[in-house]
Order: sequence, then structure tokens, then C-alpha cells
Amino acid sequence: MLIRKILAWCVHFYTASGLIAAGLMAVMIFRGDAASLNWAIGLMIVATFIDSTDGFFARRLRVREVLPQFDGRRLDDIVDFQTYTSLPILFIWRAGILPENLSIWLLVPLLASVYGFSQEDAKTEDNFFLGFPSYWNGVAIYLYWLHPDAWISLTVILGLAVLTFVPSVYLYPSKGGPYARLTGILALIWGGVLVVIVAQGGAASKTLIQWSLAFPIYYMGLSWLITLQRWSGKPDHTNGQGSRLATLTPETSPAEE
Repeated sequence: MLIRKILAWCVHFYTASGLIAAGLMAVMIFRGDAASLNWAIGLMIVATFIDSTDGFFARRLRVREVLPQFDGRRLDDIVDFQTYTSLPILFIWRAGILPENLSIWLLVPLLASVYGFSQEDAKTEDNFFLGFPSYWNGVAIYLYWLHPDAWISLTVILGLAVLTFVPSVYLYPSKGGPYARLTGILALIWGGVLVVIVAQGGAASKTLIQWSLAFPIYYMGLSWLITLQRWSGKPDHTNGQGSRLATLTPETSPAEE
């Protein structure tokens, strides 16, 4: 029993190590030079890897049963809010992705993410995220690498923030949800490509960056295909019974349930 408790605490420490990455990320963001921002992106990738794998260890070691007095989910949410939301939004501001007169709009994704993290059914019973799952780290990375016009960046930021409130489902591969194997393999490949781009620093090929967008496009496209199938009442073959979204139609909002 002692060994199981030690292993369970190791899993919680592994989750908490995302805060170490977050602290270093904050330092790099405040430095603000190109090399430091590149390091911040690398640390975002490290934090995402930790978050994508800690749940596997927690389930295998039955951490919740071994340490019922410690809320690992709350710990995970605390770390995730830093590494997926607050620091990436700070990155967007520090990197000058939006001009100073538009920076106030960054409060919108920040507040939207607080709403999303606070929802009890943010994760459905059939292993989907409900509403845009605050992937602001990915948004920050690509807006920085691609340098689109300010109005495009602002439209992307505000559009995704609005999707936090829309009852749409998004794949949750680390929980073993639908298409988990395929999505997990593609995510590993994508992560490897991102590491290569970060390692190249300022010399990274824009073509490689553009090709790396294939995975986010796949992720968003498949997620919305499943969402639209559910809204239309068509079977999506994802065993979606029992989730909040399974009862929703385009005419039914969460406030009307």
C-alpha cells in the first residue's frame, strides 16, 4: 500500500511539474526577445505533453482510489489554466500579435476560458470536450509563426472565444474517446514536427509551419463533423448516448434545458 501511495504522489508531482514549465514560460515571455519567445513555445509543448500523458498514469495507478483526499482533477485544472490560457494570452500580448489599441480584446478569451474551466460538464460522459477547450497555446504559437494581419488574428481569437459558449464537441484522445488511436498517433507526429520547428528557431521553414497546420485542421474538422451530425440527429457512431450534447438540437441552448 505504501508503494502505491508513493507512486500516486509521483503522478501528482508529474502533473504539478507543468507549473515548473509555466514558471519558466513566464520568464521567457517577459524577456520578450525572439530567442526567449521561441523557448516559451518549446515550454508550451512540454507542458502540453505532460498534460496529455498524466491522465494515463493516473488511471493505470488508480490514483483517485489510492489518494481519495487529494483532488488531482483540481490540480490539473490549475496547471492547465496557466499553460493553456493565461500564459499563452500573455504571450500573444508580449509578442505584439495584436497592436496595442486592440490588446484589450485579449480579455475576451481569458474570461471565456474561465467560464469553460468552471463548467461541470466541460467534459462529457462519452469523452468529448464540450465547447472550445481553451487551446490558446496552439492559437498563440500559430499566430506568432504565421504573422497574419491584425484583423485576422483578432477574428480568430474572438471566434474561438465565442465557441467556448457553443455546445459543440471536441475530440478528447487522451481520455480514450472516439477516434483516440488515430488522433493520438497524428498528435504525436504533429508534436514531433513542432519540436523540429522550435529547434530551427528563426530559420524554420514557413512551408513546414503551414504543413503542420494539417493536424489542427483535422482536429477541428472532425470535431465539427461529429457536432453537426449530432445536431442534425444523425448517428455519428461515437457512442454519444448520455452526454449533455446528445439531447441538444440547433434550437436548444444550454440555458433552455
